Amino acid sequence: MTVEHIDVLIVGAGLSGIGAAVHLSKHCPERGFAILEGRDDLGGTWDLFRYPGVRSDSDMYTLGYSFRPWTAAKAIADGPSILKYIRDTAHDHDLERHIRYGHRVKRASWSSTESHWTVQVEKGPGAESVQITCNFLFVCGGYYNYAQGYTPDFPGVERFAGRIVHPQKWTPDIDYANKRVVIIGSGATAVTLVPSMAETAAHVTMLQRSPTYVVARPAQDVLANWLNRHLPAHLAYGITRWKNVLMGMFFFRLAKRKPERVKQLMINGVRHALGPDFDVQKHFTPSYKPWDQRVCLVPDADLFTAIRKGRASVVTDQIETFTEAGIQLRSGQTLEADLVVTATGLDLVAVGGIELVVDDKPVVMPKTMSYKGMMLAGVPNFAYVIGYTNASWTLKGDLTCEFVCRLLKRMSKRGMTQCTPRLLDASVQQENWVDFSSGYIQRSLDKFPTQGNKKPWRLHQNYARDIMTLRYGAIEDGTLVLSSCS
Repeated sequence: MTVEHIDVLIVGAGLSGIGAAVHLSKHCPERGFAILEGRDDLGGTWDLFRYPGVRSDSDMYTLGYSFRPWTAAKAIADGPSILKYIRDTAHDHDLERHIRYGHRVKRASWSSTESHWTVQVEKGPGAESVQITCNFLFVCGGYYNYAQGYTPDFPGVERFAGRIVHPQKWTPDIDYANKRVVIIGSGATAVTLVPSMAETAAHVTMLQRSPTYVVARPAQDVLANWLNRHLPAHLAYGITRWKNVLMGMFFFRLAKRKPERVKQLMINGVRHALGPDFDVQKHFTPSYKPWDQRVCLVPDADLFTAIRKGRASVVTDQIETFTEAGIQLRSGQTLEADLVVTATGLDLVAVGGIELVVDDKPVVMPKTMSYKGMMLAGVPNFAYVIGYTNASWTLKGDLTCEFVCRLLKRMSKRGMTQCTPRLLDASVQQENWVDFSSGYIQRSLDKFPTQGNKKPWRLHQNYARDIMTLRYGAIEDGTLVLSSCS
């Protein structure tokens, strides 16, 4: 059987994968590549999620690509607009011919003697087994489990007469017009769903176990729109991008240095939006410090508007059991519902759930350390994209792609066929892959590689610092070792 060989294999045709393909096309035109996408269309998360009101929780001047200005009026964009942006990028760079849909990567095995990966792929609806070899494997599929979200085992769900749906499994036939809706959760998905569904539902209740920090922000960036009218697109985009990056970094550092001050600023903002009669202390005052979990963004205060108008409400309590008519809470209160939406979180997978093997030895993720948040110790010719927890995903994605291109060019220049991060410093101590208390992170710690307590194994979550390291730092830094076939 003839096995196809590809120089660089990109896994995933979402925001990260399309970005990676553009970077390779521009900076490494001599490198052939293909994109394997498990689904039947490109777009990744922005094609998968179809729930009402789906949108970004980051501004598009930083979630957009560094090479493609975002020119639409809304900075906080809806899902269909982001999907169009990704599709337009793929079309304009002639990437469709490189994408192979219905190709699900299951396993990748590295051979040091041959300096290549052998990738096991399931192709099409019949899951036909296909083998592809490649010199470099670049996983750009994010960390969401596309097969399922996370839903706790709620008691009594079999008794409920209505419909229960997780937002990740939203389908067009779900009717909530003039219906009583309960949304379980208080994260980014929940605060997006509430105002959108409240437009036509009889009433929407956001049922949360505990509050989350919520900040209102204008959907449109007035300065950005002014710059777009008066300056060339790339210049206007660059100015707005850096303005938003610096503001985000300032706010994050302030939150870490003066958490009580930032907490009061955010709580006061909610109090101003909802008025003195609303119990902000109970429903919008978290027990944790700002940025111990991701802060939820609500454009144009739409969540607060829905609450003020009486179309939505917030209940902070715990579920005792589902009943035939709704949900009974531990306090004794009952919430009647026709539809329950479990916005209870995501299930995460490392490197797309791909089984990695290096020279016949399985790579055990929680025992493996991440190099610069984009490669793995002892794993040759491999990189992956994971964005920031405190800023837009694509900021780190772009820098990762730039680094991979620099690395590939360096290897070609030196005639090397392998690049491997080596953990040679015995004093480096393992830490969790990210310092975040969110439930979806904590549930997944045993699935992901660790980080170290010092560079280059430390994940700093700092865009400016990563620019110096990934864009301008040395490739051969004493840890990343270039070599030829062993």
